[in-house]
Amino acid sequence: MADVAALAGVSHQTVSRVLNAHPSVREATRDKVLAAIEELGYRRNSAARALVTSRSATLGVVTTGSALFGPTSTLIAVEEAARDQGYFVSVATLRSYDTASINQVLEHFMAQGVDGIVVIAPHDAVAAAVESFRSPVPVVLVAALEPSSADASGPSTLSVAVDQRAGARLATELLLDLGHADVVHVAGPQDWFDARERLAGWREALDAHGVRPARPRECSWSAGDGYAAGRDLAEAVAAGEGPTAVFAGNDQLALGVLRAVWERGLRAPEDVSVVGFDDVAGAAYFVPPLTTVRQPFAEVGAHAVAMVLGSLAGDTVATRRIAPELVVRSSTAPPRPTAR
Repeated sequence: MADVAALAGVSHQTVSRVLNAHPSVREATRDKVLAAIEELGYRRNSAARALVTSRSATLGVVTTGSALFGPTSTLIAVEEAARDQGYFVSVATLRSYDTASINQVLEHFMAQGVDGIVVIAPHDAVAAAVESFRSPVPVVLVAALEPSSADASGPSTLSVAVDQRAGARLATELLLDLGHADVVHVAGPQDWFDARERLAGWREALDAHGVRPARPRECSWSAGDGYAAGRDLAEAVAAGEGPTAVFAGNDQLALGVLRAVWERGLRAPEDVSVVGFDDVAGAAYFVPPLTTVRQPFAEVGAHAVAMVLGSLAGDTVATRRIAPELVVRSSTAPPRPTAR
């Protein structure tokens, strides 16, 4: 920094202000300092900075190691948001959800001296273990905790998530507003927060329309399970006894349902309308293009990092719920008129 200051003809303090984006630096001075930094190839010494500030400028991120779209997209979003704030990210992957494994991961971060931790916790067991861990640094869960849990959360269990329940209501209400008398739900695994919240939103939408919900079909998140559920539904539709609309717990389940409908010689949306959840890459190219609920993962990542940094700064930080977006494509339409 002393070399940069000498080349730019400014003080060491001015270089520090430029590096920390201080607003009081004049634009011409900032340009001189940045030009000197580029010419000299200056890079911050993170180890030295940590000694001075007692901060490592590193956030720990716990992820379940799942290849599923939601957790993977969330991890990418958190890393990008941390980097934008000048923070490094140390990632630990969980292969099992028992308390001992999760505590080991969190202690690993404590040994690294991370400034805070973001836990991508879509599963009950992960959130429960994290909540029981006495962390000396801020911890933010990326988890769609049920309202009762979120309200009871203290500073150590702050959470941020997409409002899964609201997304499910949007999907179900679309189908009901199109004129479908009922909507069947092919649900994800019920030990995941997201799946339970989506199921709750589906029920709320049906209740609001005076429709008594049938028993949901509980599955994993896989297209194979969606296909198995879809075969049963398609047989019922072909017999004139099945639903005309399906809300699938994620886009992979929806993909399986669409395949089963096609194999049975039925058409979507003419015979069955289908809505998914996530808006995975390629959802617009399903046959037919899939109506689905889009999750703003970049916003989730930015809020998670901002909550950790806000806690470090002593700010009052509240649990956040972020609104999803319904993306309407051609897998949904009004039901076919019945013959008279």
